[in-house]
Amino acid sequence: MTRAGLMDVYSAVRTRQSIRRFTDRPVPREALERVLTAAVQAPSGSNLQPGSVYVLSGEPLARLKKAVAGRAAAGDSGDGREFANLPPELCPPYLDRMAALGEGIYGSRGVARGDVAGRARIRAENWNCFGAGTALFCYLDRDMPAPRWADIGIHLQTVMLLLRAEGPHSCAQEIWAGYHRSVAEVIAPPPHRTLVCGLSIGFADPAWAPPRIRRAPLSETVTFLD
Repeated sequence: MTRAGLMDVYSAVRTRQSIRRFTDRPVPREALERVLTAAVQAPSGSNLQPGSVYVLSGEPLARLKKAVAGRAAAGDSGDGREFANLPPELCPPYLDRMAALGEGIYGSRGVARGDVAGRARIRAENWNCFGAGTALFCYLDRDMPAPRWADIGIHLQTVMLLLRAEGPHSCAQEIWAGYHRSVAEVIAPPPHRTLVCGLSIGFADPAWAPPRIRRAPLSETVTFLD
């Protein structure tokens, strides 16, 4: 049954952005439950549905924000990721695309490439979930092979698009995996699971204009063989 007023899927894709400034308006629990209930329909290999999701708000999220922000401010570089998120050597076109992201995030705020302190200051905004009052943390069993990581991506994208249909925005944050022990102290996941990423969820601050990160043209990523 279609709920009146929901945006179509093309609009959801077009308006989905990684929002890095949220208002303090809470996301209704009912909306989150609708989104996560519908998102279980996301496909996964052999129907394993390998992801485990934890949703934090209120005191647990405030405690996590304080703990990690404190560690980072004290110069603690984190626990180290339990998985590689980039290849040892990043070559074009991937290097160029990552540079475009950096220019969008830092350059749009007047922070130059060599401004280490400025970049650290902006990066630290992650630990407050950019002001969002809800955050989702996604885990995967450690023994799951590479294709099951794709299942996590499919599920998270489904969640992000459904959030847009409901109204809220989100921002996926791999950076949380670097402080996975602090996250585990709040969530207490089973020891056989590893933290993949976090996802900040909230309503975008209308006073902030997020930079549009340019995407690769179709000719670079798609080949039609007729």
